Amino acid sequence: MPSPFENKTARIAAFKNIDIYPVISSEFTAGRDVIDVLKSIAVGGAKIVQIREKNKSKIEVYKLALEYRRITAEHNMLLIINDHVDIALAVDADGVHLGQDDLPVSAARPIAPELILGCSSHDIQEATEAEASGADYVNVGPIYPTGTKAVPCGVVGIEMLEAIKPHISIPFTVMGGIKEHHLSELFAVGATKIAMVTEITQAEDVTAKVNALRSHWSDR
Repeated sequence: MPSPFENKTARIAAFKNIDIYPVISSEFTAGRDVIDVLKSIAVGGAKIVQIREKNKSKIEVYKLALEYRRITAEHNMLLIINDHVDIALAVDADGVHLGQDDLPVSAARPIAPELILGCSSHDIQEATEAEASGADYVNVGPIYPTGTKAVPCGVVGIEMLEAIKPHISIPFTVMGGIKEHHLSELFAVGATKIAMVTEITQAEDVTAKVNALRSHWSDR
């Protein structure tokens, strides 16, 4: 099924309006099937989702991504693929998220001109280089201690987010150990696009958790 967003302009417009940014990995679903978790997230009203599978083969990720695309298209959601530009293009995803050890944004942009390109950043230099290379957004993190991803820099904290913000003009997301009780602190420093893994994917009732999280934006 094709993307519900016909071009990059439409994708960027939709991205500007996201709130929570669920990231799904098979390792962090409390034993549940990732497709069932995705369906619950979609019913909860999330506007975007990222598939992040670090321990599956490319063909396994591709097959999962096809199913993700079908479900996200039905719910008018943006679909972001972690790491794999080729899979993102093959399944007509809306974007790809690249880490510091993945294909550089500068190399991805010419071959994926219509995709949203996100890039992980942990300091001012990485964030500004990502923007200069053609990234559409940067992710800053890990903001808090997290068990879902190990990075050499460790926790960067709210302080790094505040340091990076004045130096970039593209949107930013935040990630890393974020729980519902952190939202007010993140809102206070201007974070509005907030990526979460286990707070959503390991919730007892995923749809209810998504609804509860999104209500914090409505209350602002």
